[in-house]
Amino acid sequence: MKWKWLIVPLSLSLLLPAVKPMQPKAQASMLREPANNRPKDANEILSIHTPRRKLMSSLPKRSETKPENRWQLEDLFKDQKAWDQEYAEAKQQLKEIAAYEGKLDDPLQLKACFELEDEVSMRVERLYVYANMRHHEDMAEPSYQALSDKSKKLSVESGEALSFITPEVLSLTDEQLASFIKNPELSKFRQTLDEMLRQKAHILSKNEEMLLAQVGNVSQGPNTIFSMLNNADLKFPKVKDENGEEVELTHGRYIQFLESKNRDVRREGFKAMYETYGKLKNTLAATLNANVTKNVFYSRVRKHPSVLEMSLYGDNIPKEVYTNLIDTIHQHLPLMHRYMKLRKKLLKVDELHMYDLFAPLVDEFKMNIPYDEAKTTVKESLKPLGSDYLAALQDGFDNKWIDVYENEGKRSGAYSWGAYGTHPYVLLNHNDNLNSMFTLTHEMGHALHSYYSDSTLPYRDAQYTIFLAEVASTLNEALLMNYMLDKSVDPKEKMYLLTYYADQFRTTVFRQTMFAEFEKIIHEKVEQGESLTPQELSKIYYDLNVQYYGSDMVVDQDIEMEWARIPHFYTSFYVYKYATGFSAATSFSKQILEEGQPAVDRYLGFLKSGGSDYSINILKKAGVDMSSPEPISQAMSVFEDLIAQMEQLTEGK
Repeated sequence: MKWKWLIVPLSLSLLLPAVKPMQPKAQASMLREPANNRPKDANEILSIHTPRRKLMSSLPKRSETKPENRWQLEDLFKDQKAWDQEYAEAKQQLKEIAAYEGKLDDPLQLKACFELEDEVSMRVERLYVYANMRHHEDMAEPSYQALSDKSKKLSVESGEALSFITPEVLSLTDEQLASFIKNPELSKFRQTLDEMLRQKAHILSKNEEMLLAQVGNVSQGPNTIFSMLNNADLKFPKVKDENGEEVELTHGRYIQFLESKNRDVRREGFKAMYETYGKLKNTLAATLNANVTKNVFYSRVRKHPSVLEMSLYGDNIPKEVYTNLIDTIHQHLPLMHRYMKLRKKLLKVDELHMYDLFAPLVDEFKMNIPYDEAKTTVKESLKPLGSDYLAALQDGFDNKWIDVYENEGKRSGAYSWGAYGTHPYVLLNHNDNLNSMFTLTHEMGHALHSYYSDSTLPYRDAQYTIFLAEVASTLNEALLMNYMLDKSVDPKEKMYLLTYYADQFRTTVFRQTMFAEFEKIIHEKVEQGESLTPQELSKIYYDLNVQYYGSDMVVDQDIEMEWARIPHFYTSFYVYKYATGFSAATSFSKQILEEGQPAVDRYLGFLKSGGSDYSINILKKAGVDMSSPEPISQAMSVFEDLIAQMEQLTEGK
């Protein structure tokens, strides 16, 4: 996934979207982060995506891995000497940028400043990406630890050196900015200037901005307190595992308890988790309330109608995208209820409880898929995207974009990353199983998105937003799943695949939308002057679970405390992007499979658009209008078809 960063005073960073890349873009896939490196609730939300690590008696050292299975970082820098030379040139350019301070009211000076800024940013990005990917090959290697630290310090220096640009441009009058936007000398920076002009209405006076900047660290308090409480101070009791042994419950082990075939293990793990949070409900409610209150403060100071609209303003996302998501999912809740009824039948239980949601519905269908076979299957599944896409994919397979297997000291998980001006890279820890094959196609989706964007667009326009980032990766997964379901003849295999896919809808669309609705409700209450007591938070959350899961689910009272353990609630109005991204990808896949070439052409246009326009416009041009209910409805039609196929396979059982 690519990220774009803007180095500005903290108070501005709460408002402004990333209009200029100041730090290395991070394309790491959020869905594929190792469990210890991503928000803890993602362990549960996306557990089906987490590759199970193959047990080995010992791992090979980096030097013992086969060269053909390693990525070729020499495409970035041929050797350390080349890196050192680039580093020295970047340091020199950082000194040169200061010459433009105080002169950005002149269009030619602004153009020269932007051009130098891009050169500096690209150099810093290459240096940072190379150093950290070397570090990820073997994180115990001291020379690469030092190189990584050196690159991070340079990134900070770069941010500091460039930090005057945005505030100085924002200090110009609306008339000056409008004239710059029309100036042909600044044509390649039009999107940047357009965005600055759009944001200007919510920028305060210089003294007010300085005051807000000074309270910026205080505003991080609720998140910091929750993080320390949740990750450092909170202690869980011991729970008996499937072998009857007392095992301490942890965030990481929680999902393993919920996935147990033993219902007693699931129930006891579930109760232990929420009883622990319940003992701290007053503190946790006060912390979440403080975070919401902080958000309301900033939205009012910034003259936004609500916190929701302030949060969406950065990416220029209409409020209707958020409300349509919730309303459309409400209309399709009978599908979720139908799936719960089917889950109850497949588990053969009299009552379906909340702790049964992650229990395996069918016995694991073990599929041995060697890496070469996984590449072939992925390529076959992506044939609907056309010969040009397949050629780029094959280029990645053949020319060492991918670091394939685990070795001693290698970073866990999987990601796609890279630097503008060279091809993207993919880090895997591949095992010969189904999960690893889906990880491969997911990360290559990110990589090909970056490849097309970077090949088509100038540097600052190439970097796509987080709102768009998971679309390309999830589309690849959808096409792979469709391919495997079409060719599957074994009913057990087919049921395993259908369950795998249906749970993605449950966790990534329905559950994330429920989270999004909870956030909307609690912010509206504080905006109306109400206080968020633990009783109120628990009632809101419990009632949403009853609504979303339906009458075939026994909604255990313990679930009312789940709000207390979701880290995303401290990054407010973010989780909806999981659901919209998944829905957009599902809509794309449906159009591609049904329409053929016209839909493929639109989709390739999307991949080539990077961040050259606002995210909602890029999707709309490609045939997915997220401001309408249609993409969500299309995703729901796919979900309905999955349920129907599962019901057909279970008839008579």
